[in-house]
Amino acid sequence: MPHVITQSCCSDGSCVYACPVNCIHPTPDEPGFATAEMLYVDPDACVDCGACVSACPVGAIVPDTKLVAEQLPFIELNAAFYPDRQGKKLPPTSKLAPVPPAPEIQRHGMPLTVAIVGSGPAAMYAADELLTQHGVRVNVFEKLPTPYGLVRAGVAPDHQHTKQVTRLFDRIADQPGFQFFLNVTIGKHLSHAELLAHHHAVLYAVGAPNDRRLEIEGMDRPGVHTATELVAWYNGHPDFTDLPVDLSAQRVVIIGNGNVALDVARILTADPDDLAGTDIADHALAALRESKVREVVIAARRGPADSAFTLPELIGLTAHRPVVLDAADRELVAADLAGEHDALTRNKLDILATLGDAAEPAPAGAHRIRLAYRLTPARVIGDDAVTAVEFVRTGTDEVCRVDAGLLATSIGYHGKAVADLPFDAAAGVVPNDDGRVTGAPGSYVAGWIKRGPTGFIGTNKTCAQHTVHQLVEDFNAGVLTDPAESRGALERLVAQRQPELVDLHGWHAINAAEIARGDGIRPRDKFTRVNAMLAVAAMAPRPTLRDKLRAALRV
Repeated sequence: MPHVITQSCCSDGSCVYACPVNCIHPTPDEPGFATAEMLYVDPDACVDCGACVSACPVGAIVPDTKLVAEQLPFIELNAAFYPDRQGKKLPPTSKLAPVPPAPEIQRHGMPLTVAIVGSGPAAMYAADELLTQHGVRVNVFEKLPTPYGLVRAGVAPDHQHTKQVTRLFDRIADQPGFQFFLNVTIGKHLSHAELLAHHHAVLYAVGAPNDRRLEIEGMDRPGVHTATELVAWYNGHPDFTDLPVDLSAQRVVIIGNGNVALDVARILTADPDDLAGTDIADHALAALRESKVREVVIAARRGPADSAFTLPELIGLTAHRPVVLDAADRELVAADLAGEHDALTRNKLDILATLGDAAEPAPAGAHRIRLAYRLTPARVIGDDAVTAVEFVRTGTDEVCRVDAGLLATSIGYHGKAVADLPFDAAAGVVPNDDGRVTGAPGSYVAGWIKRGPTGFIGTNKTCAQHTVHQLVEDFNAGVLTDPAESRGALERLVAQRQPELVDLHGWHAINAAEIARGDGIRPRDKFTRVNAMLAVAAMAPRPTLRDKLRAALRV
């Protein structure tokens, strides 16, 4: 029986390369890969070997006989990507999908040394690609005492399978030549010029940390947040632990209907007892247990056919809680269904057409999510706190009001300028040519700061590979300047500038302590205060001189 890719797909592409019959598409070298919502197994070509299961870093591939009820729609979703062959089995191609060759270092002499700023998926995939070559040294700098960026602080706690990609990142961090410099801020503890003095190249993988802001009256009211802030709050990001999240009203409004908006709505309407087995932050779980929220309204400016969420996320949202539409939105769905759309959009509309009626009263104490369309936000109402959001029906003069005690905006992300590098403020990216920073020799970018906030976790793998190929090409051509300082000089400089540096041993200690705090009931109980993280990291066993010598010889 064929295997099926489910909603926790990260689009990493590892399964593509593992498949012996090339039955998983789109592949990274196919045009649709960068924009695909997920990857798909061809049921008529799959030979049920299971190679993709072991290759998947997030456990998203399951035999069709082992799917749970809410995953059953993915059988049809995977099959629908391929032409109908009336169940005829295709002959095996007997060859793996083509794997892009690793960049080959051809220049002899001083080993390539690269600084990577950031430690999220783009950074870790870039490090992995670099370390395929013997002798390469990679130093990863991260401003927090903990690594892995949005995988740790952005993936919803009820998506634990997706977070399994950190196991891959841990293996990358344990490779010879890799070194963590955590709790170090570039631009504060070290400058860009100082990084270049100690490395052949500096690769920035710093994401797009800023939210796009909604410019309407009342956005300064207490109770107005961005969805990103709420995600960081319930995921235990230390900068957002004390965010004043008021869940005392019965309704929350989220403006924007991308996947992050659905994540926030799902968490705010989840059963706290179900979340108690995840890595949700303790303070957030306590607040959700006391929450009075019963409805989350997800409002979008455009119509149902233009919904920004992906089909897999919509399937996951509707599997566990009531999702409803009012009469006007039901008419919009029907009108869109009468038009011409691609298969993914039509599948979304088909699901939207089956949603419950918002006019029907919800059972006492029950939670629900309402999807609302063609609502353009006009102003936030309230004095000391949010009491309502006023909208205009898109394309009309009709004004409508939605009472709510909390507003979250989820209208996209925007990159932040990097000190000493050029910046395109309109696009929110560092100007670059496939990763080479424009006008800044030795400087490179990968991930969202390179291409903008698009794609999924695994999309960063291909993005990082392209950048690393450019970097190695420049190294081979002699374009990159050899470091002026020694490896030991860098370690001494960082220790002098930031005595509270956390290295790989410190991260291992924090990681082990969080898992132990979970006590087998939760995957981990996160530290949400930097001082607590640093206290644990300080107790990590320090490497002996023999350990250091062995590590040096492994590079």
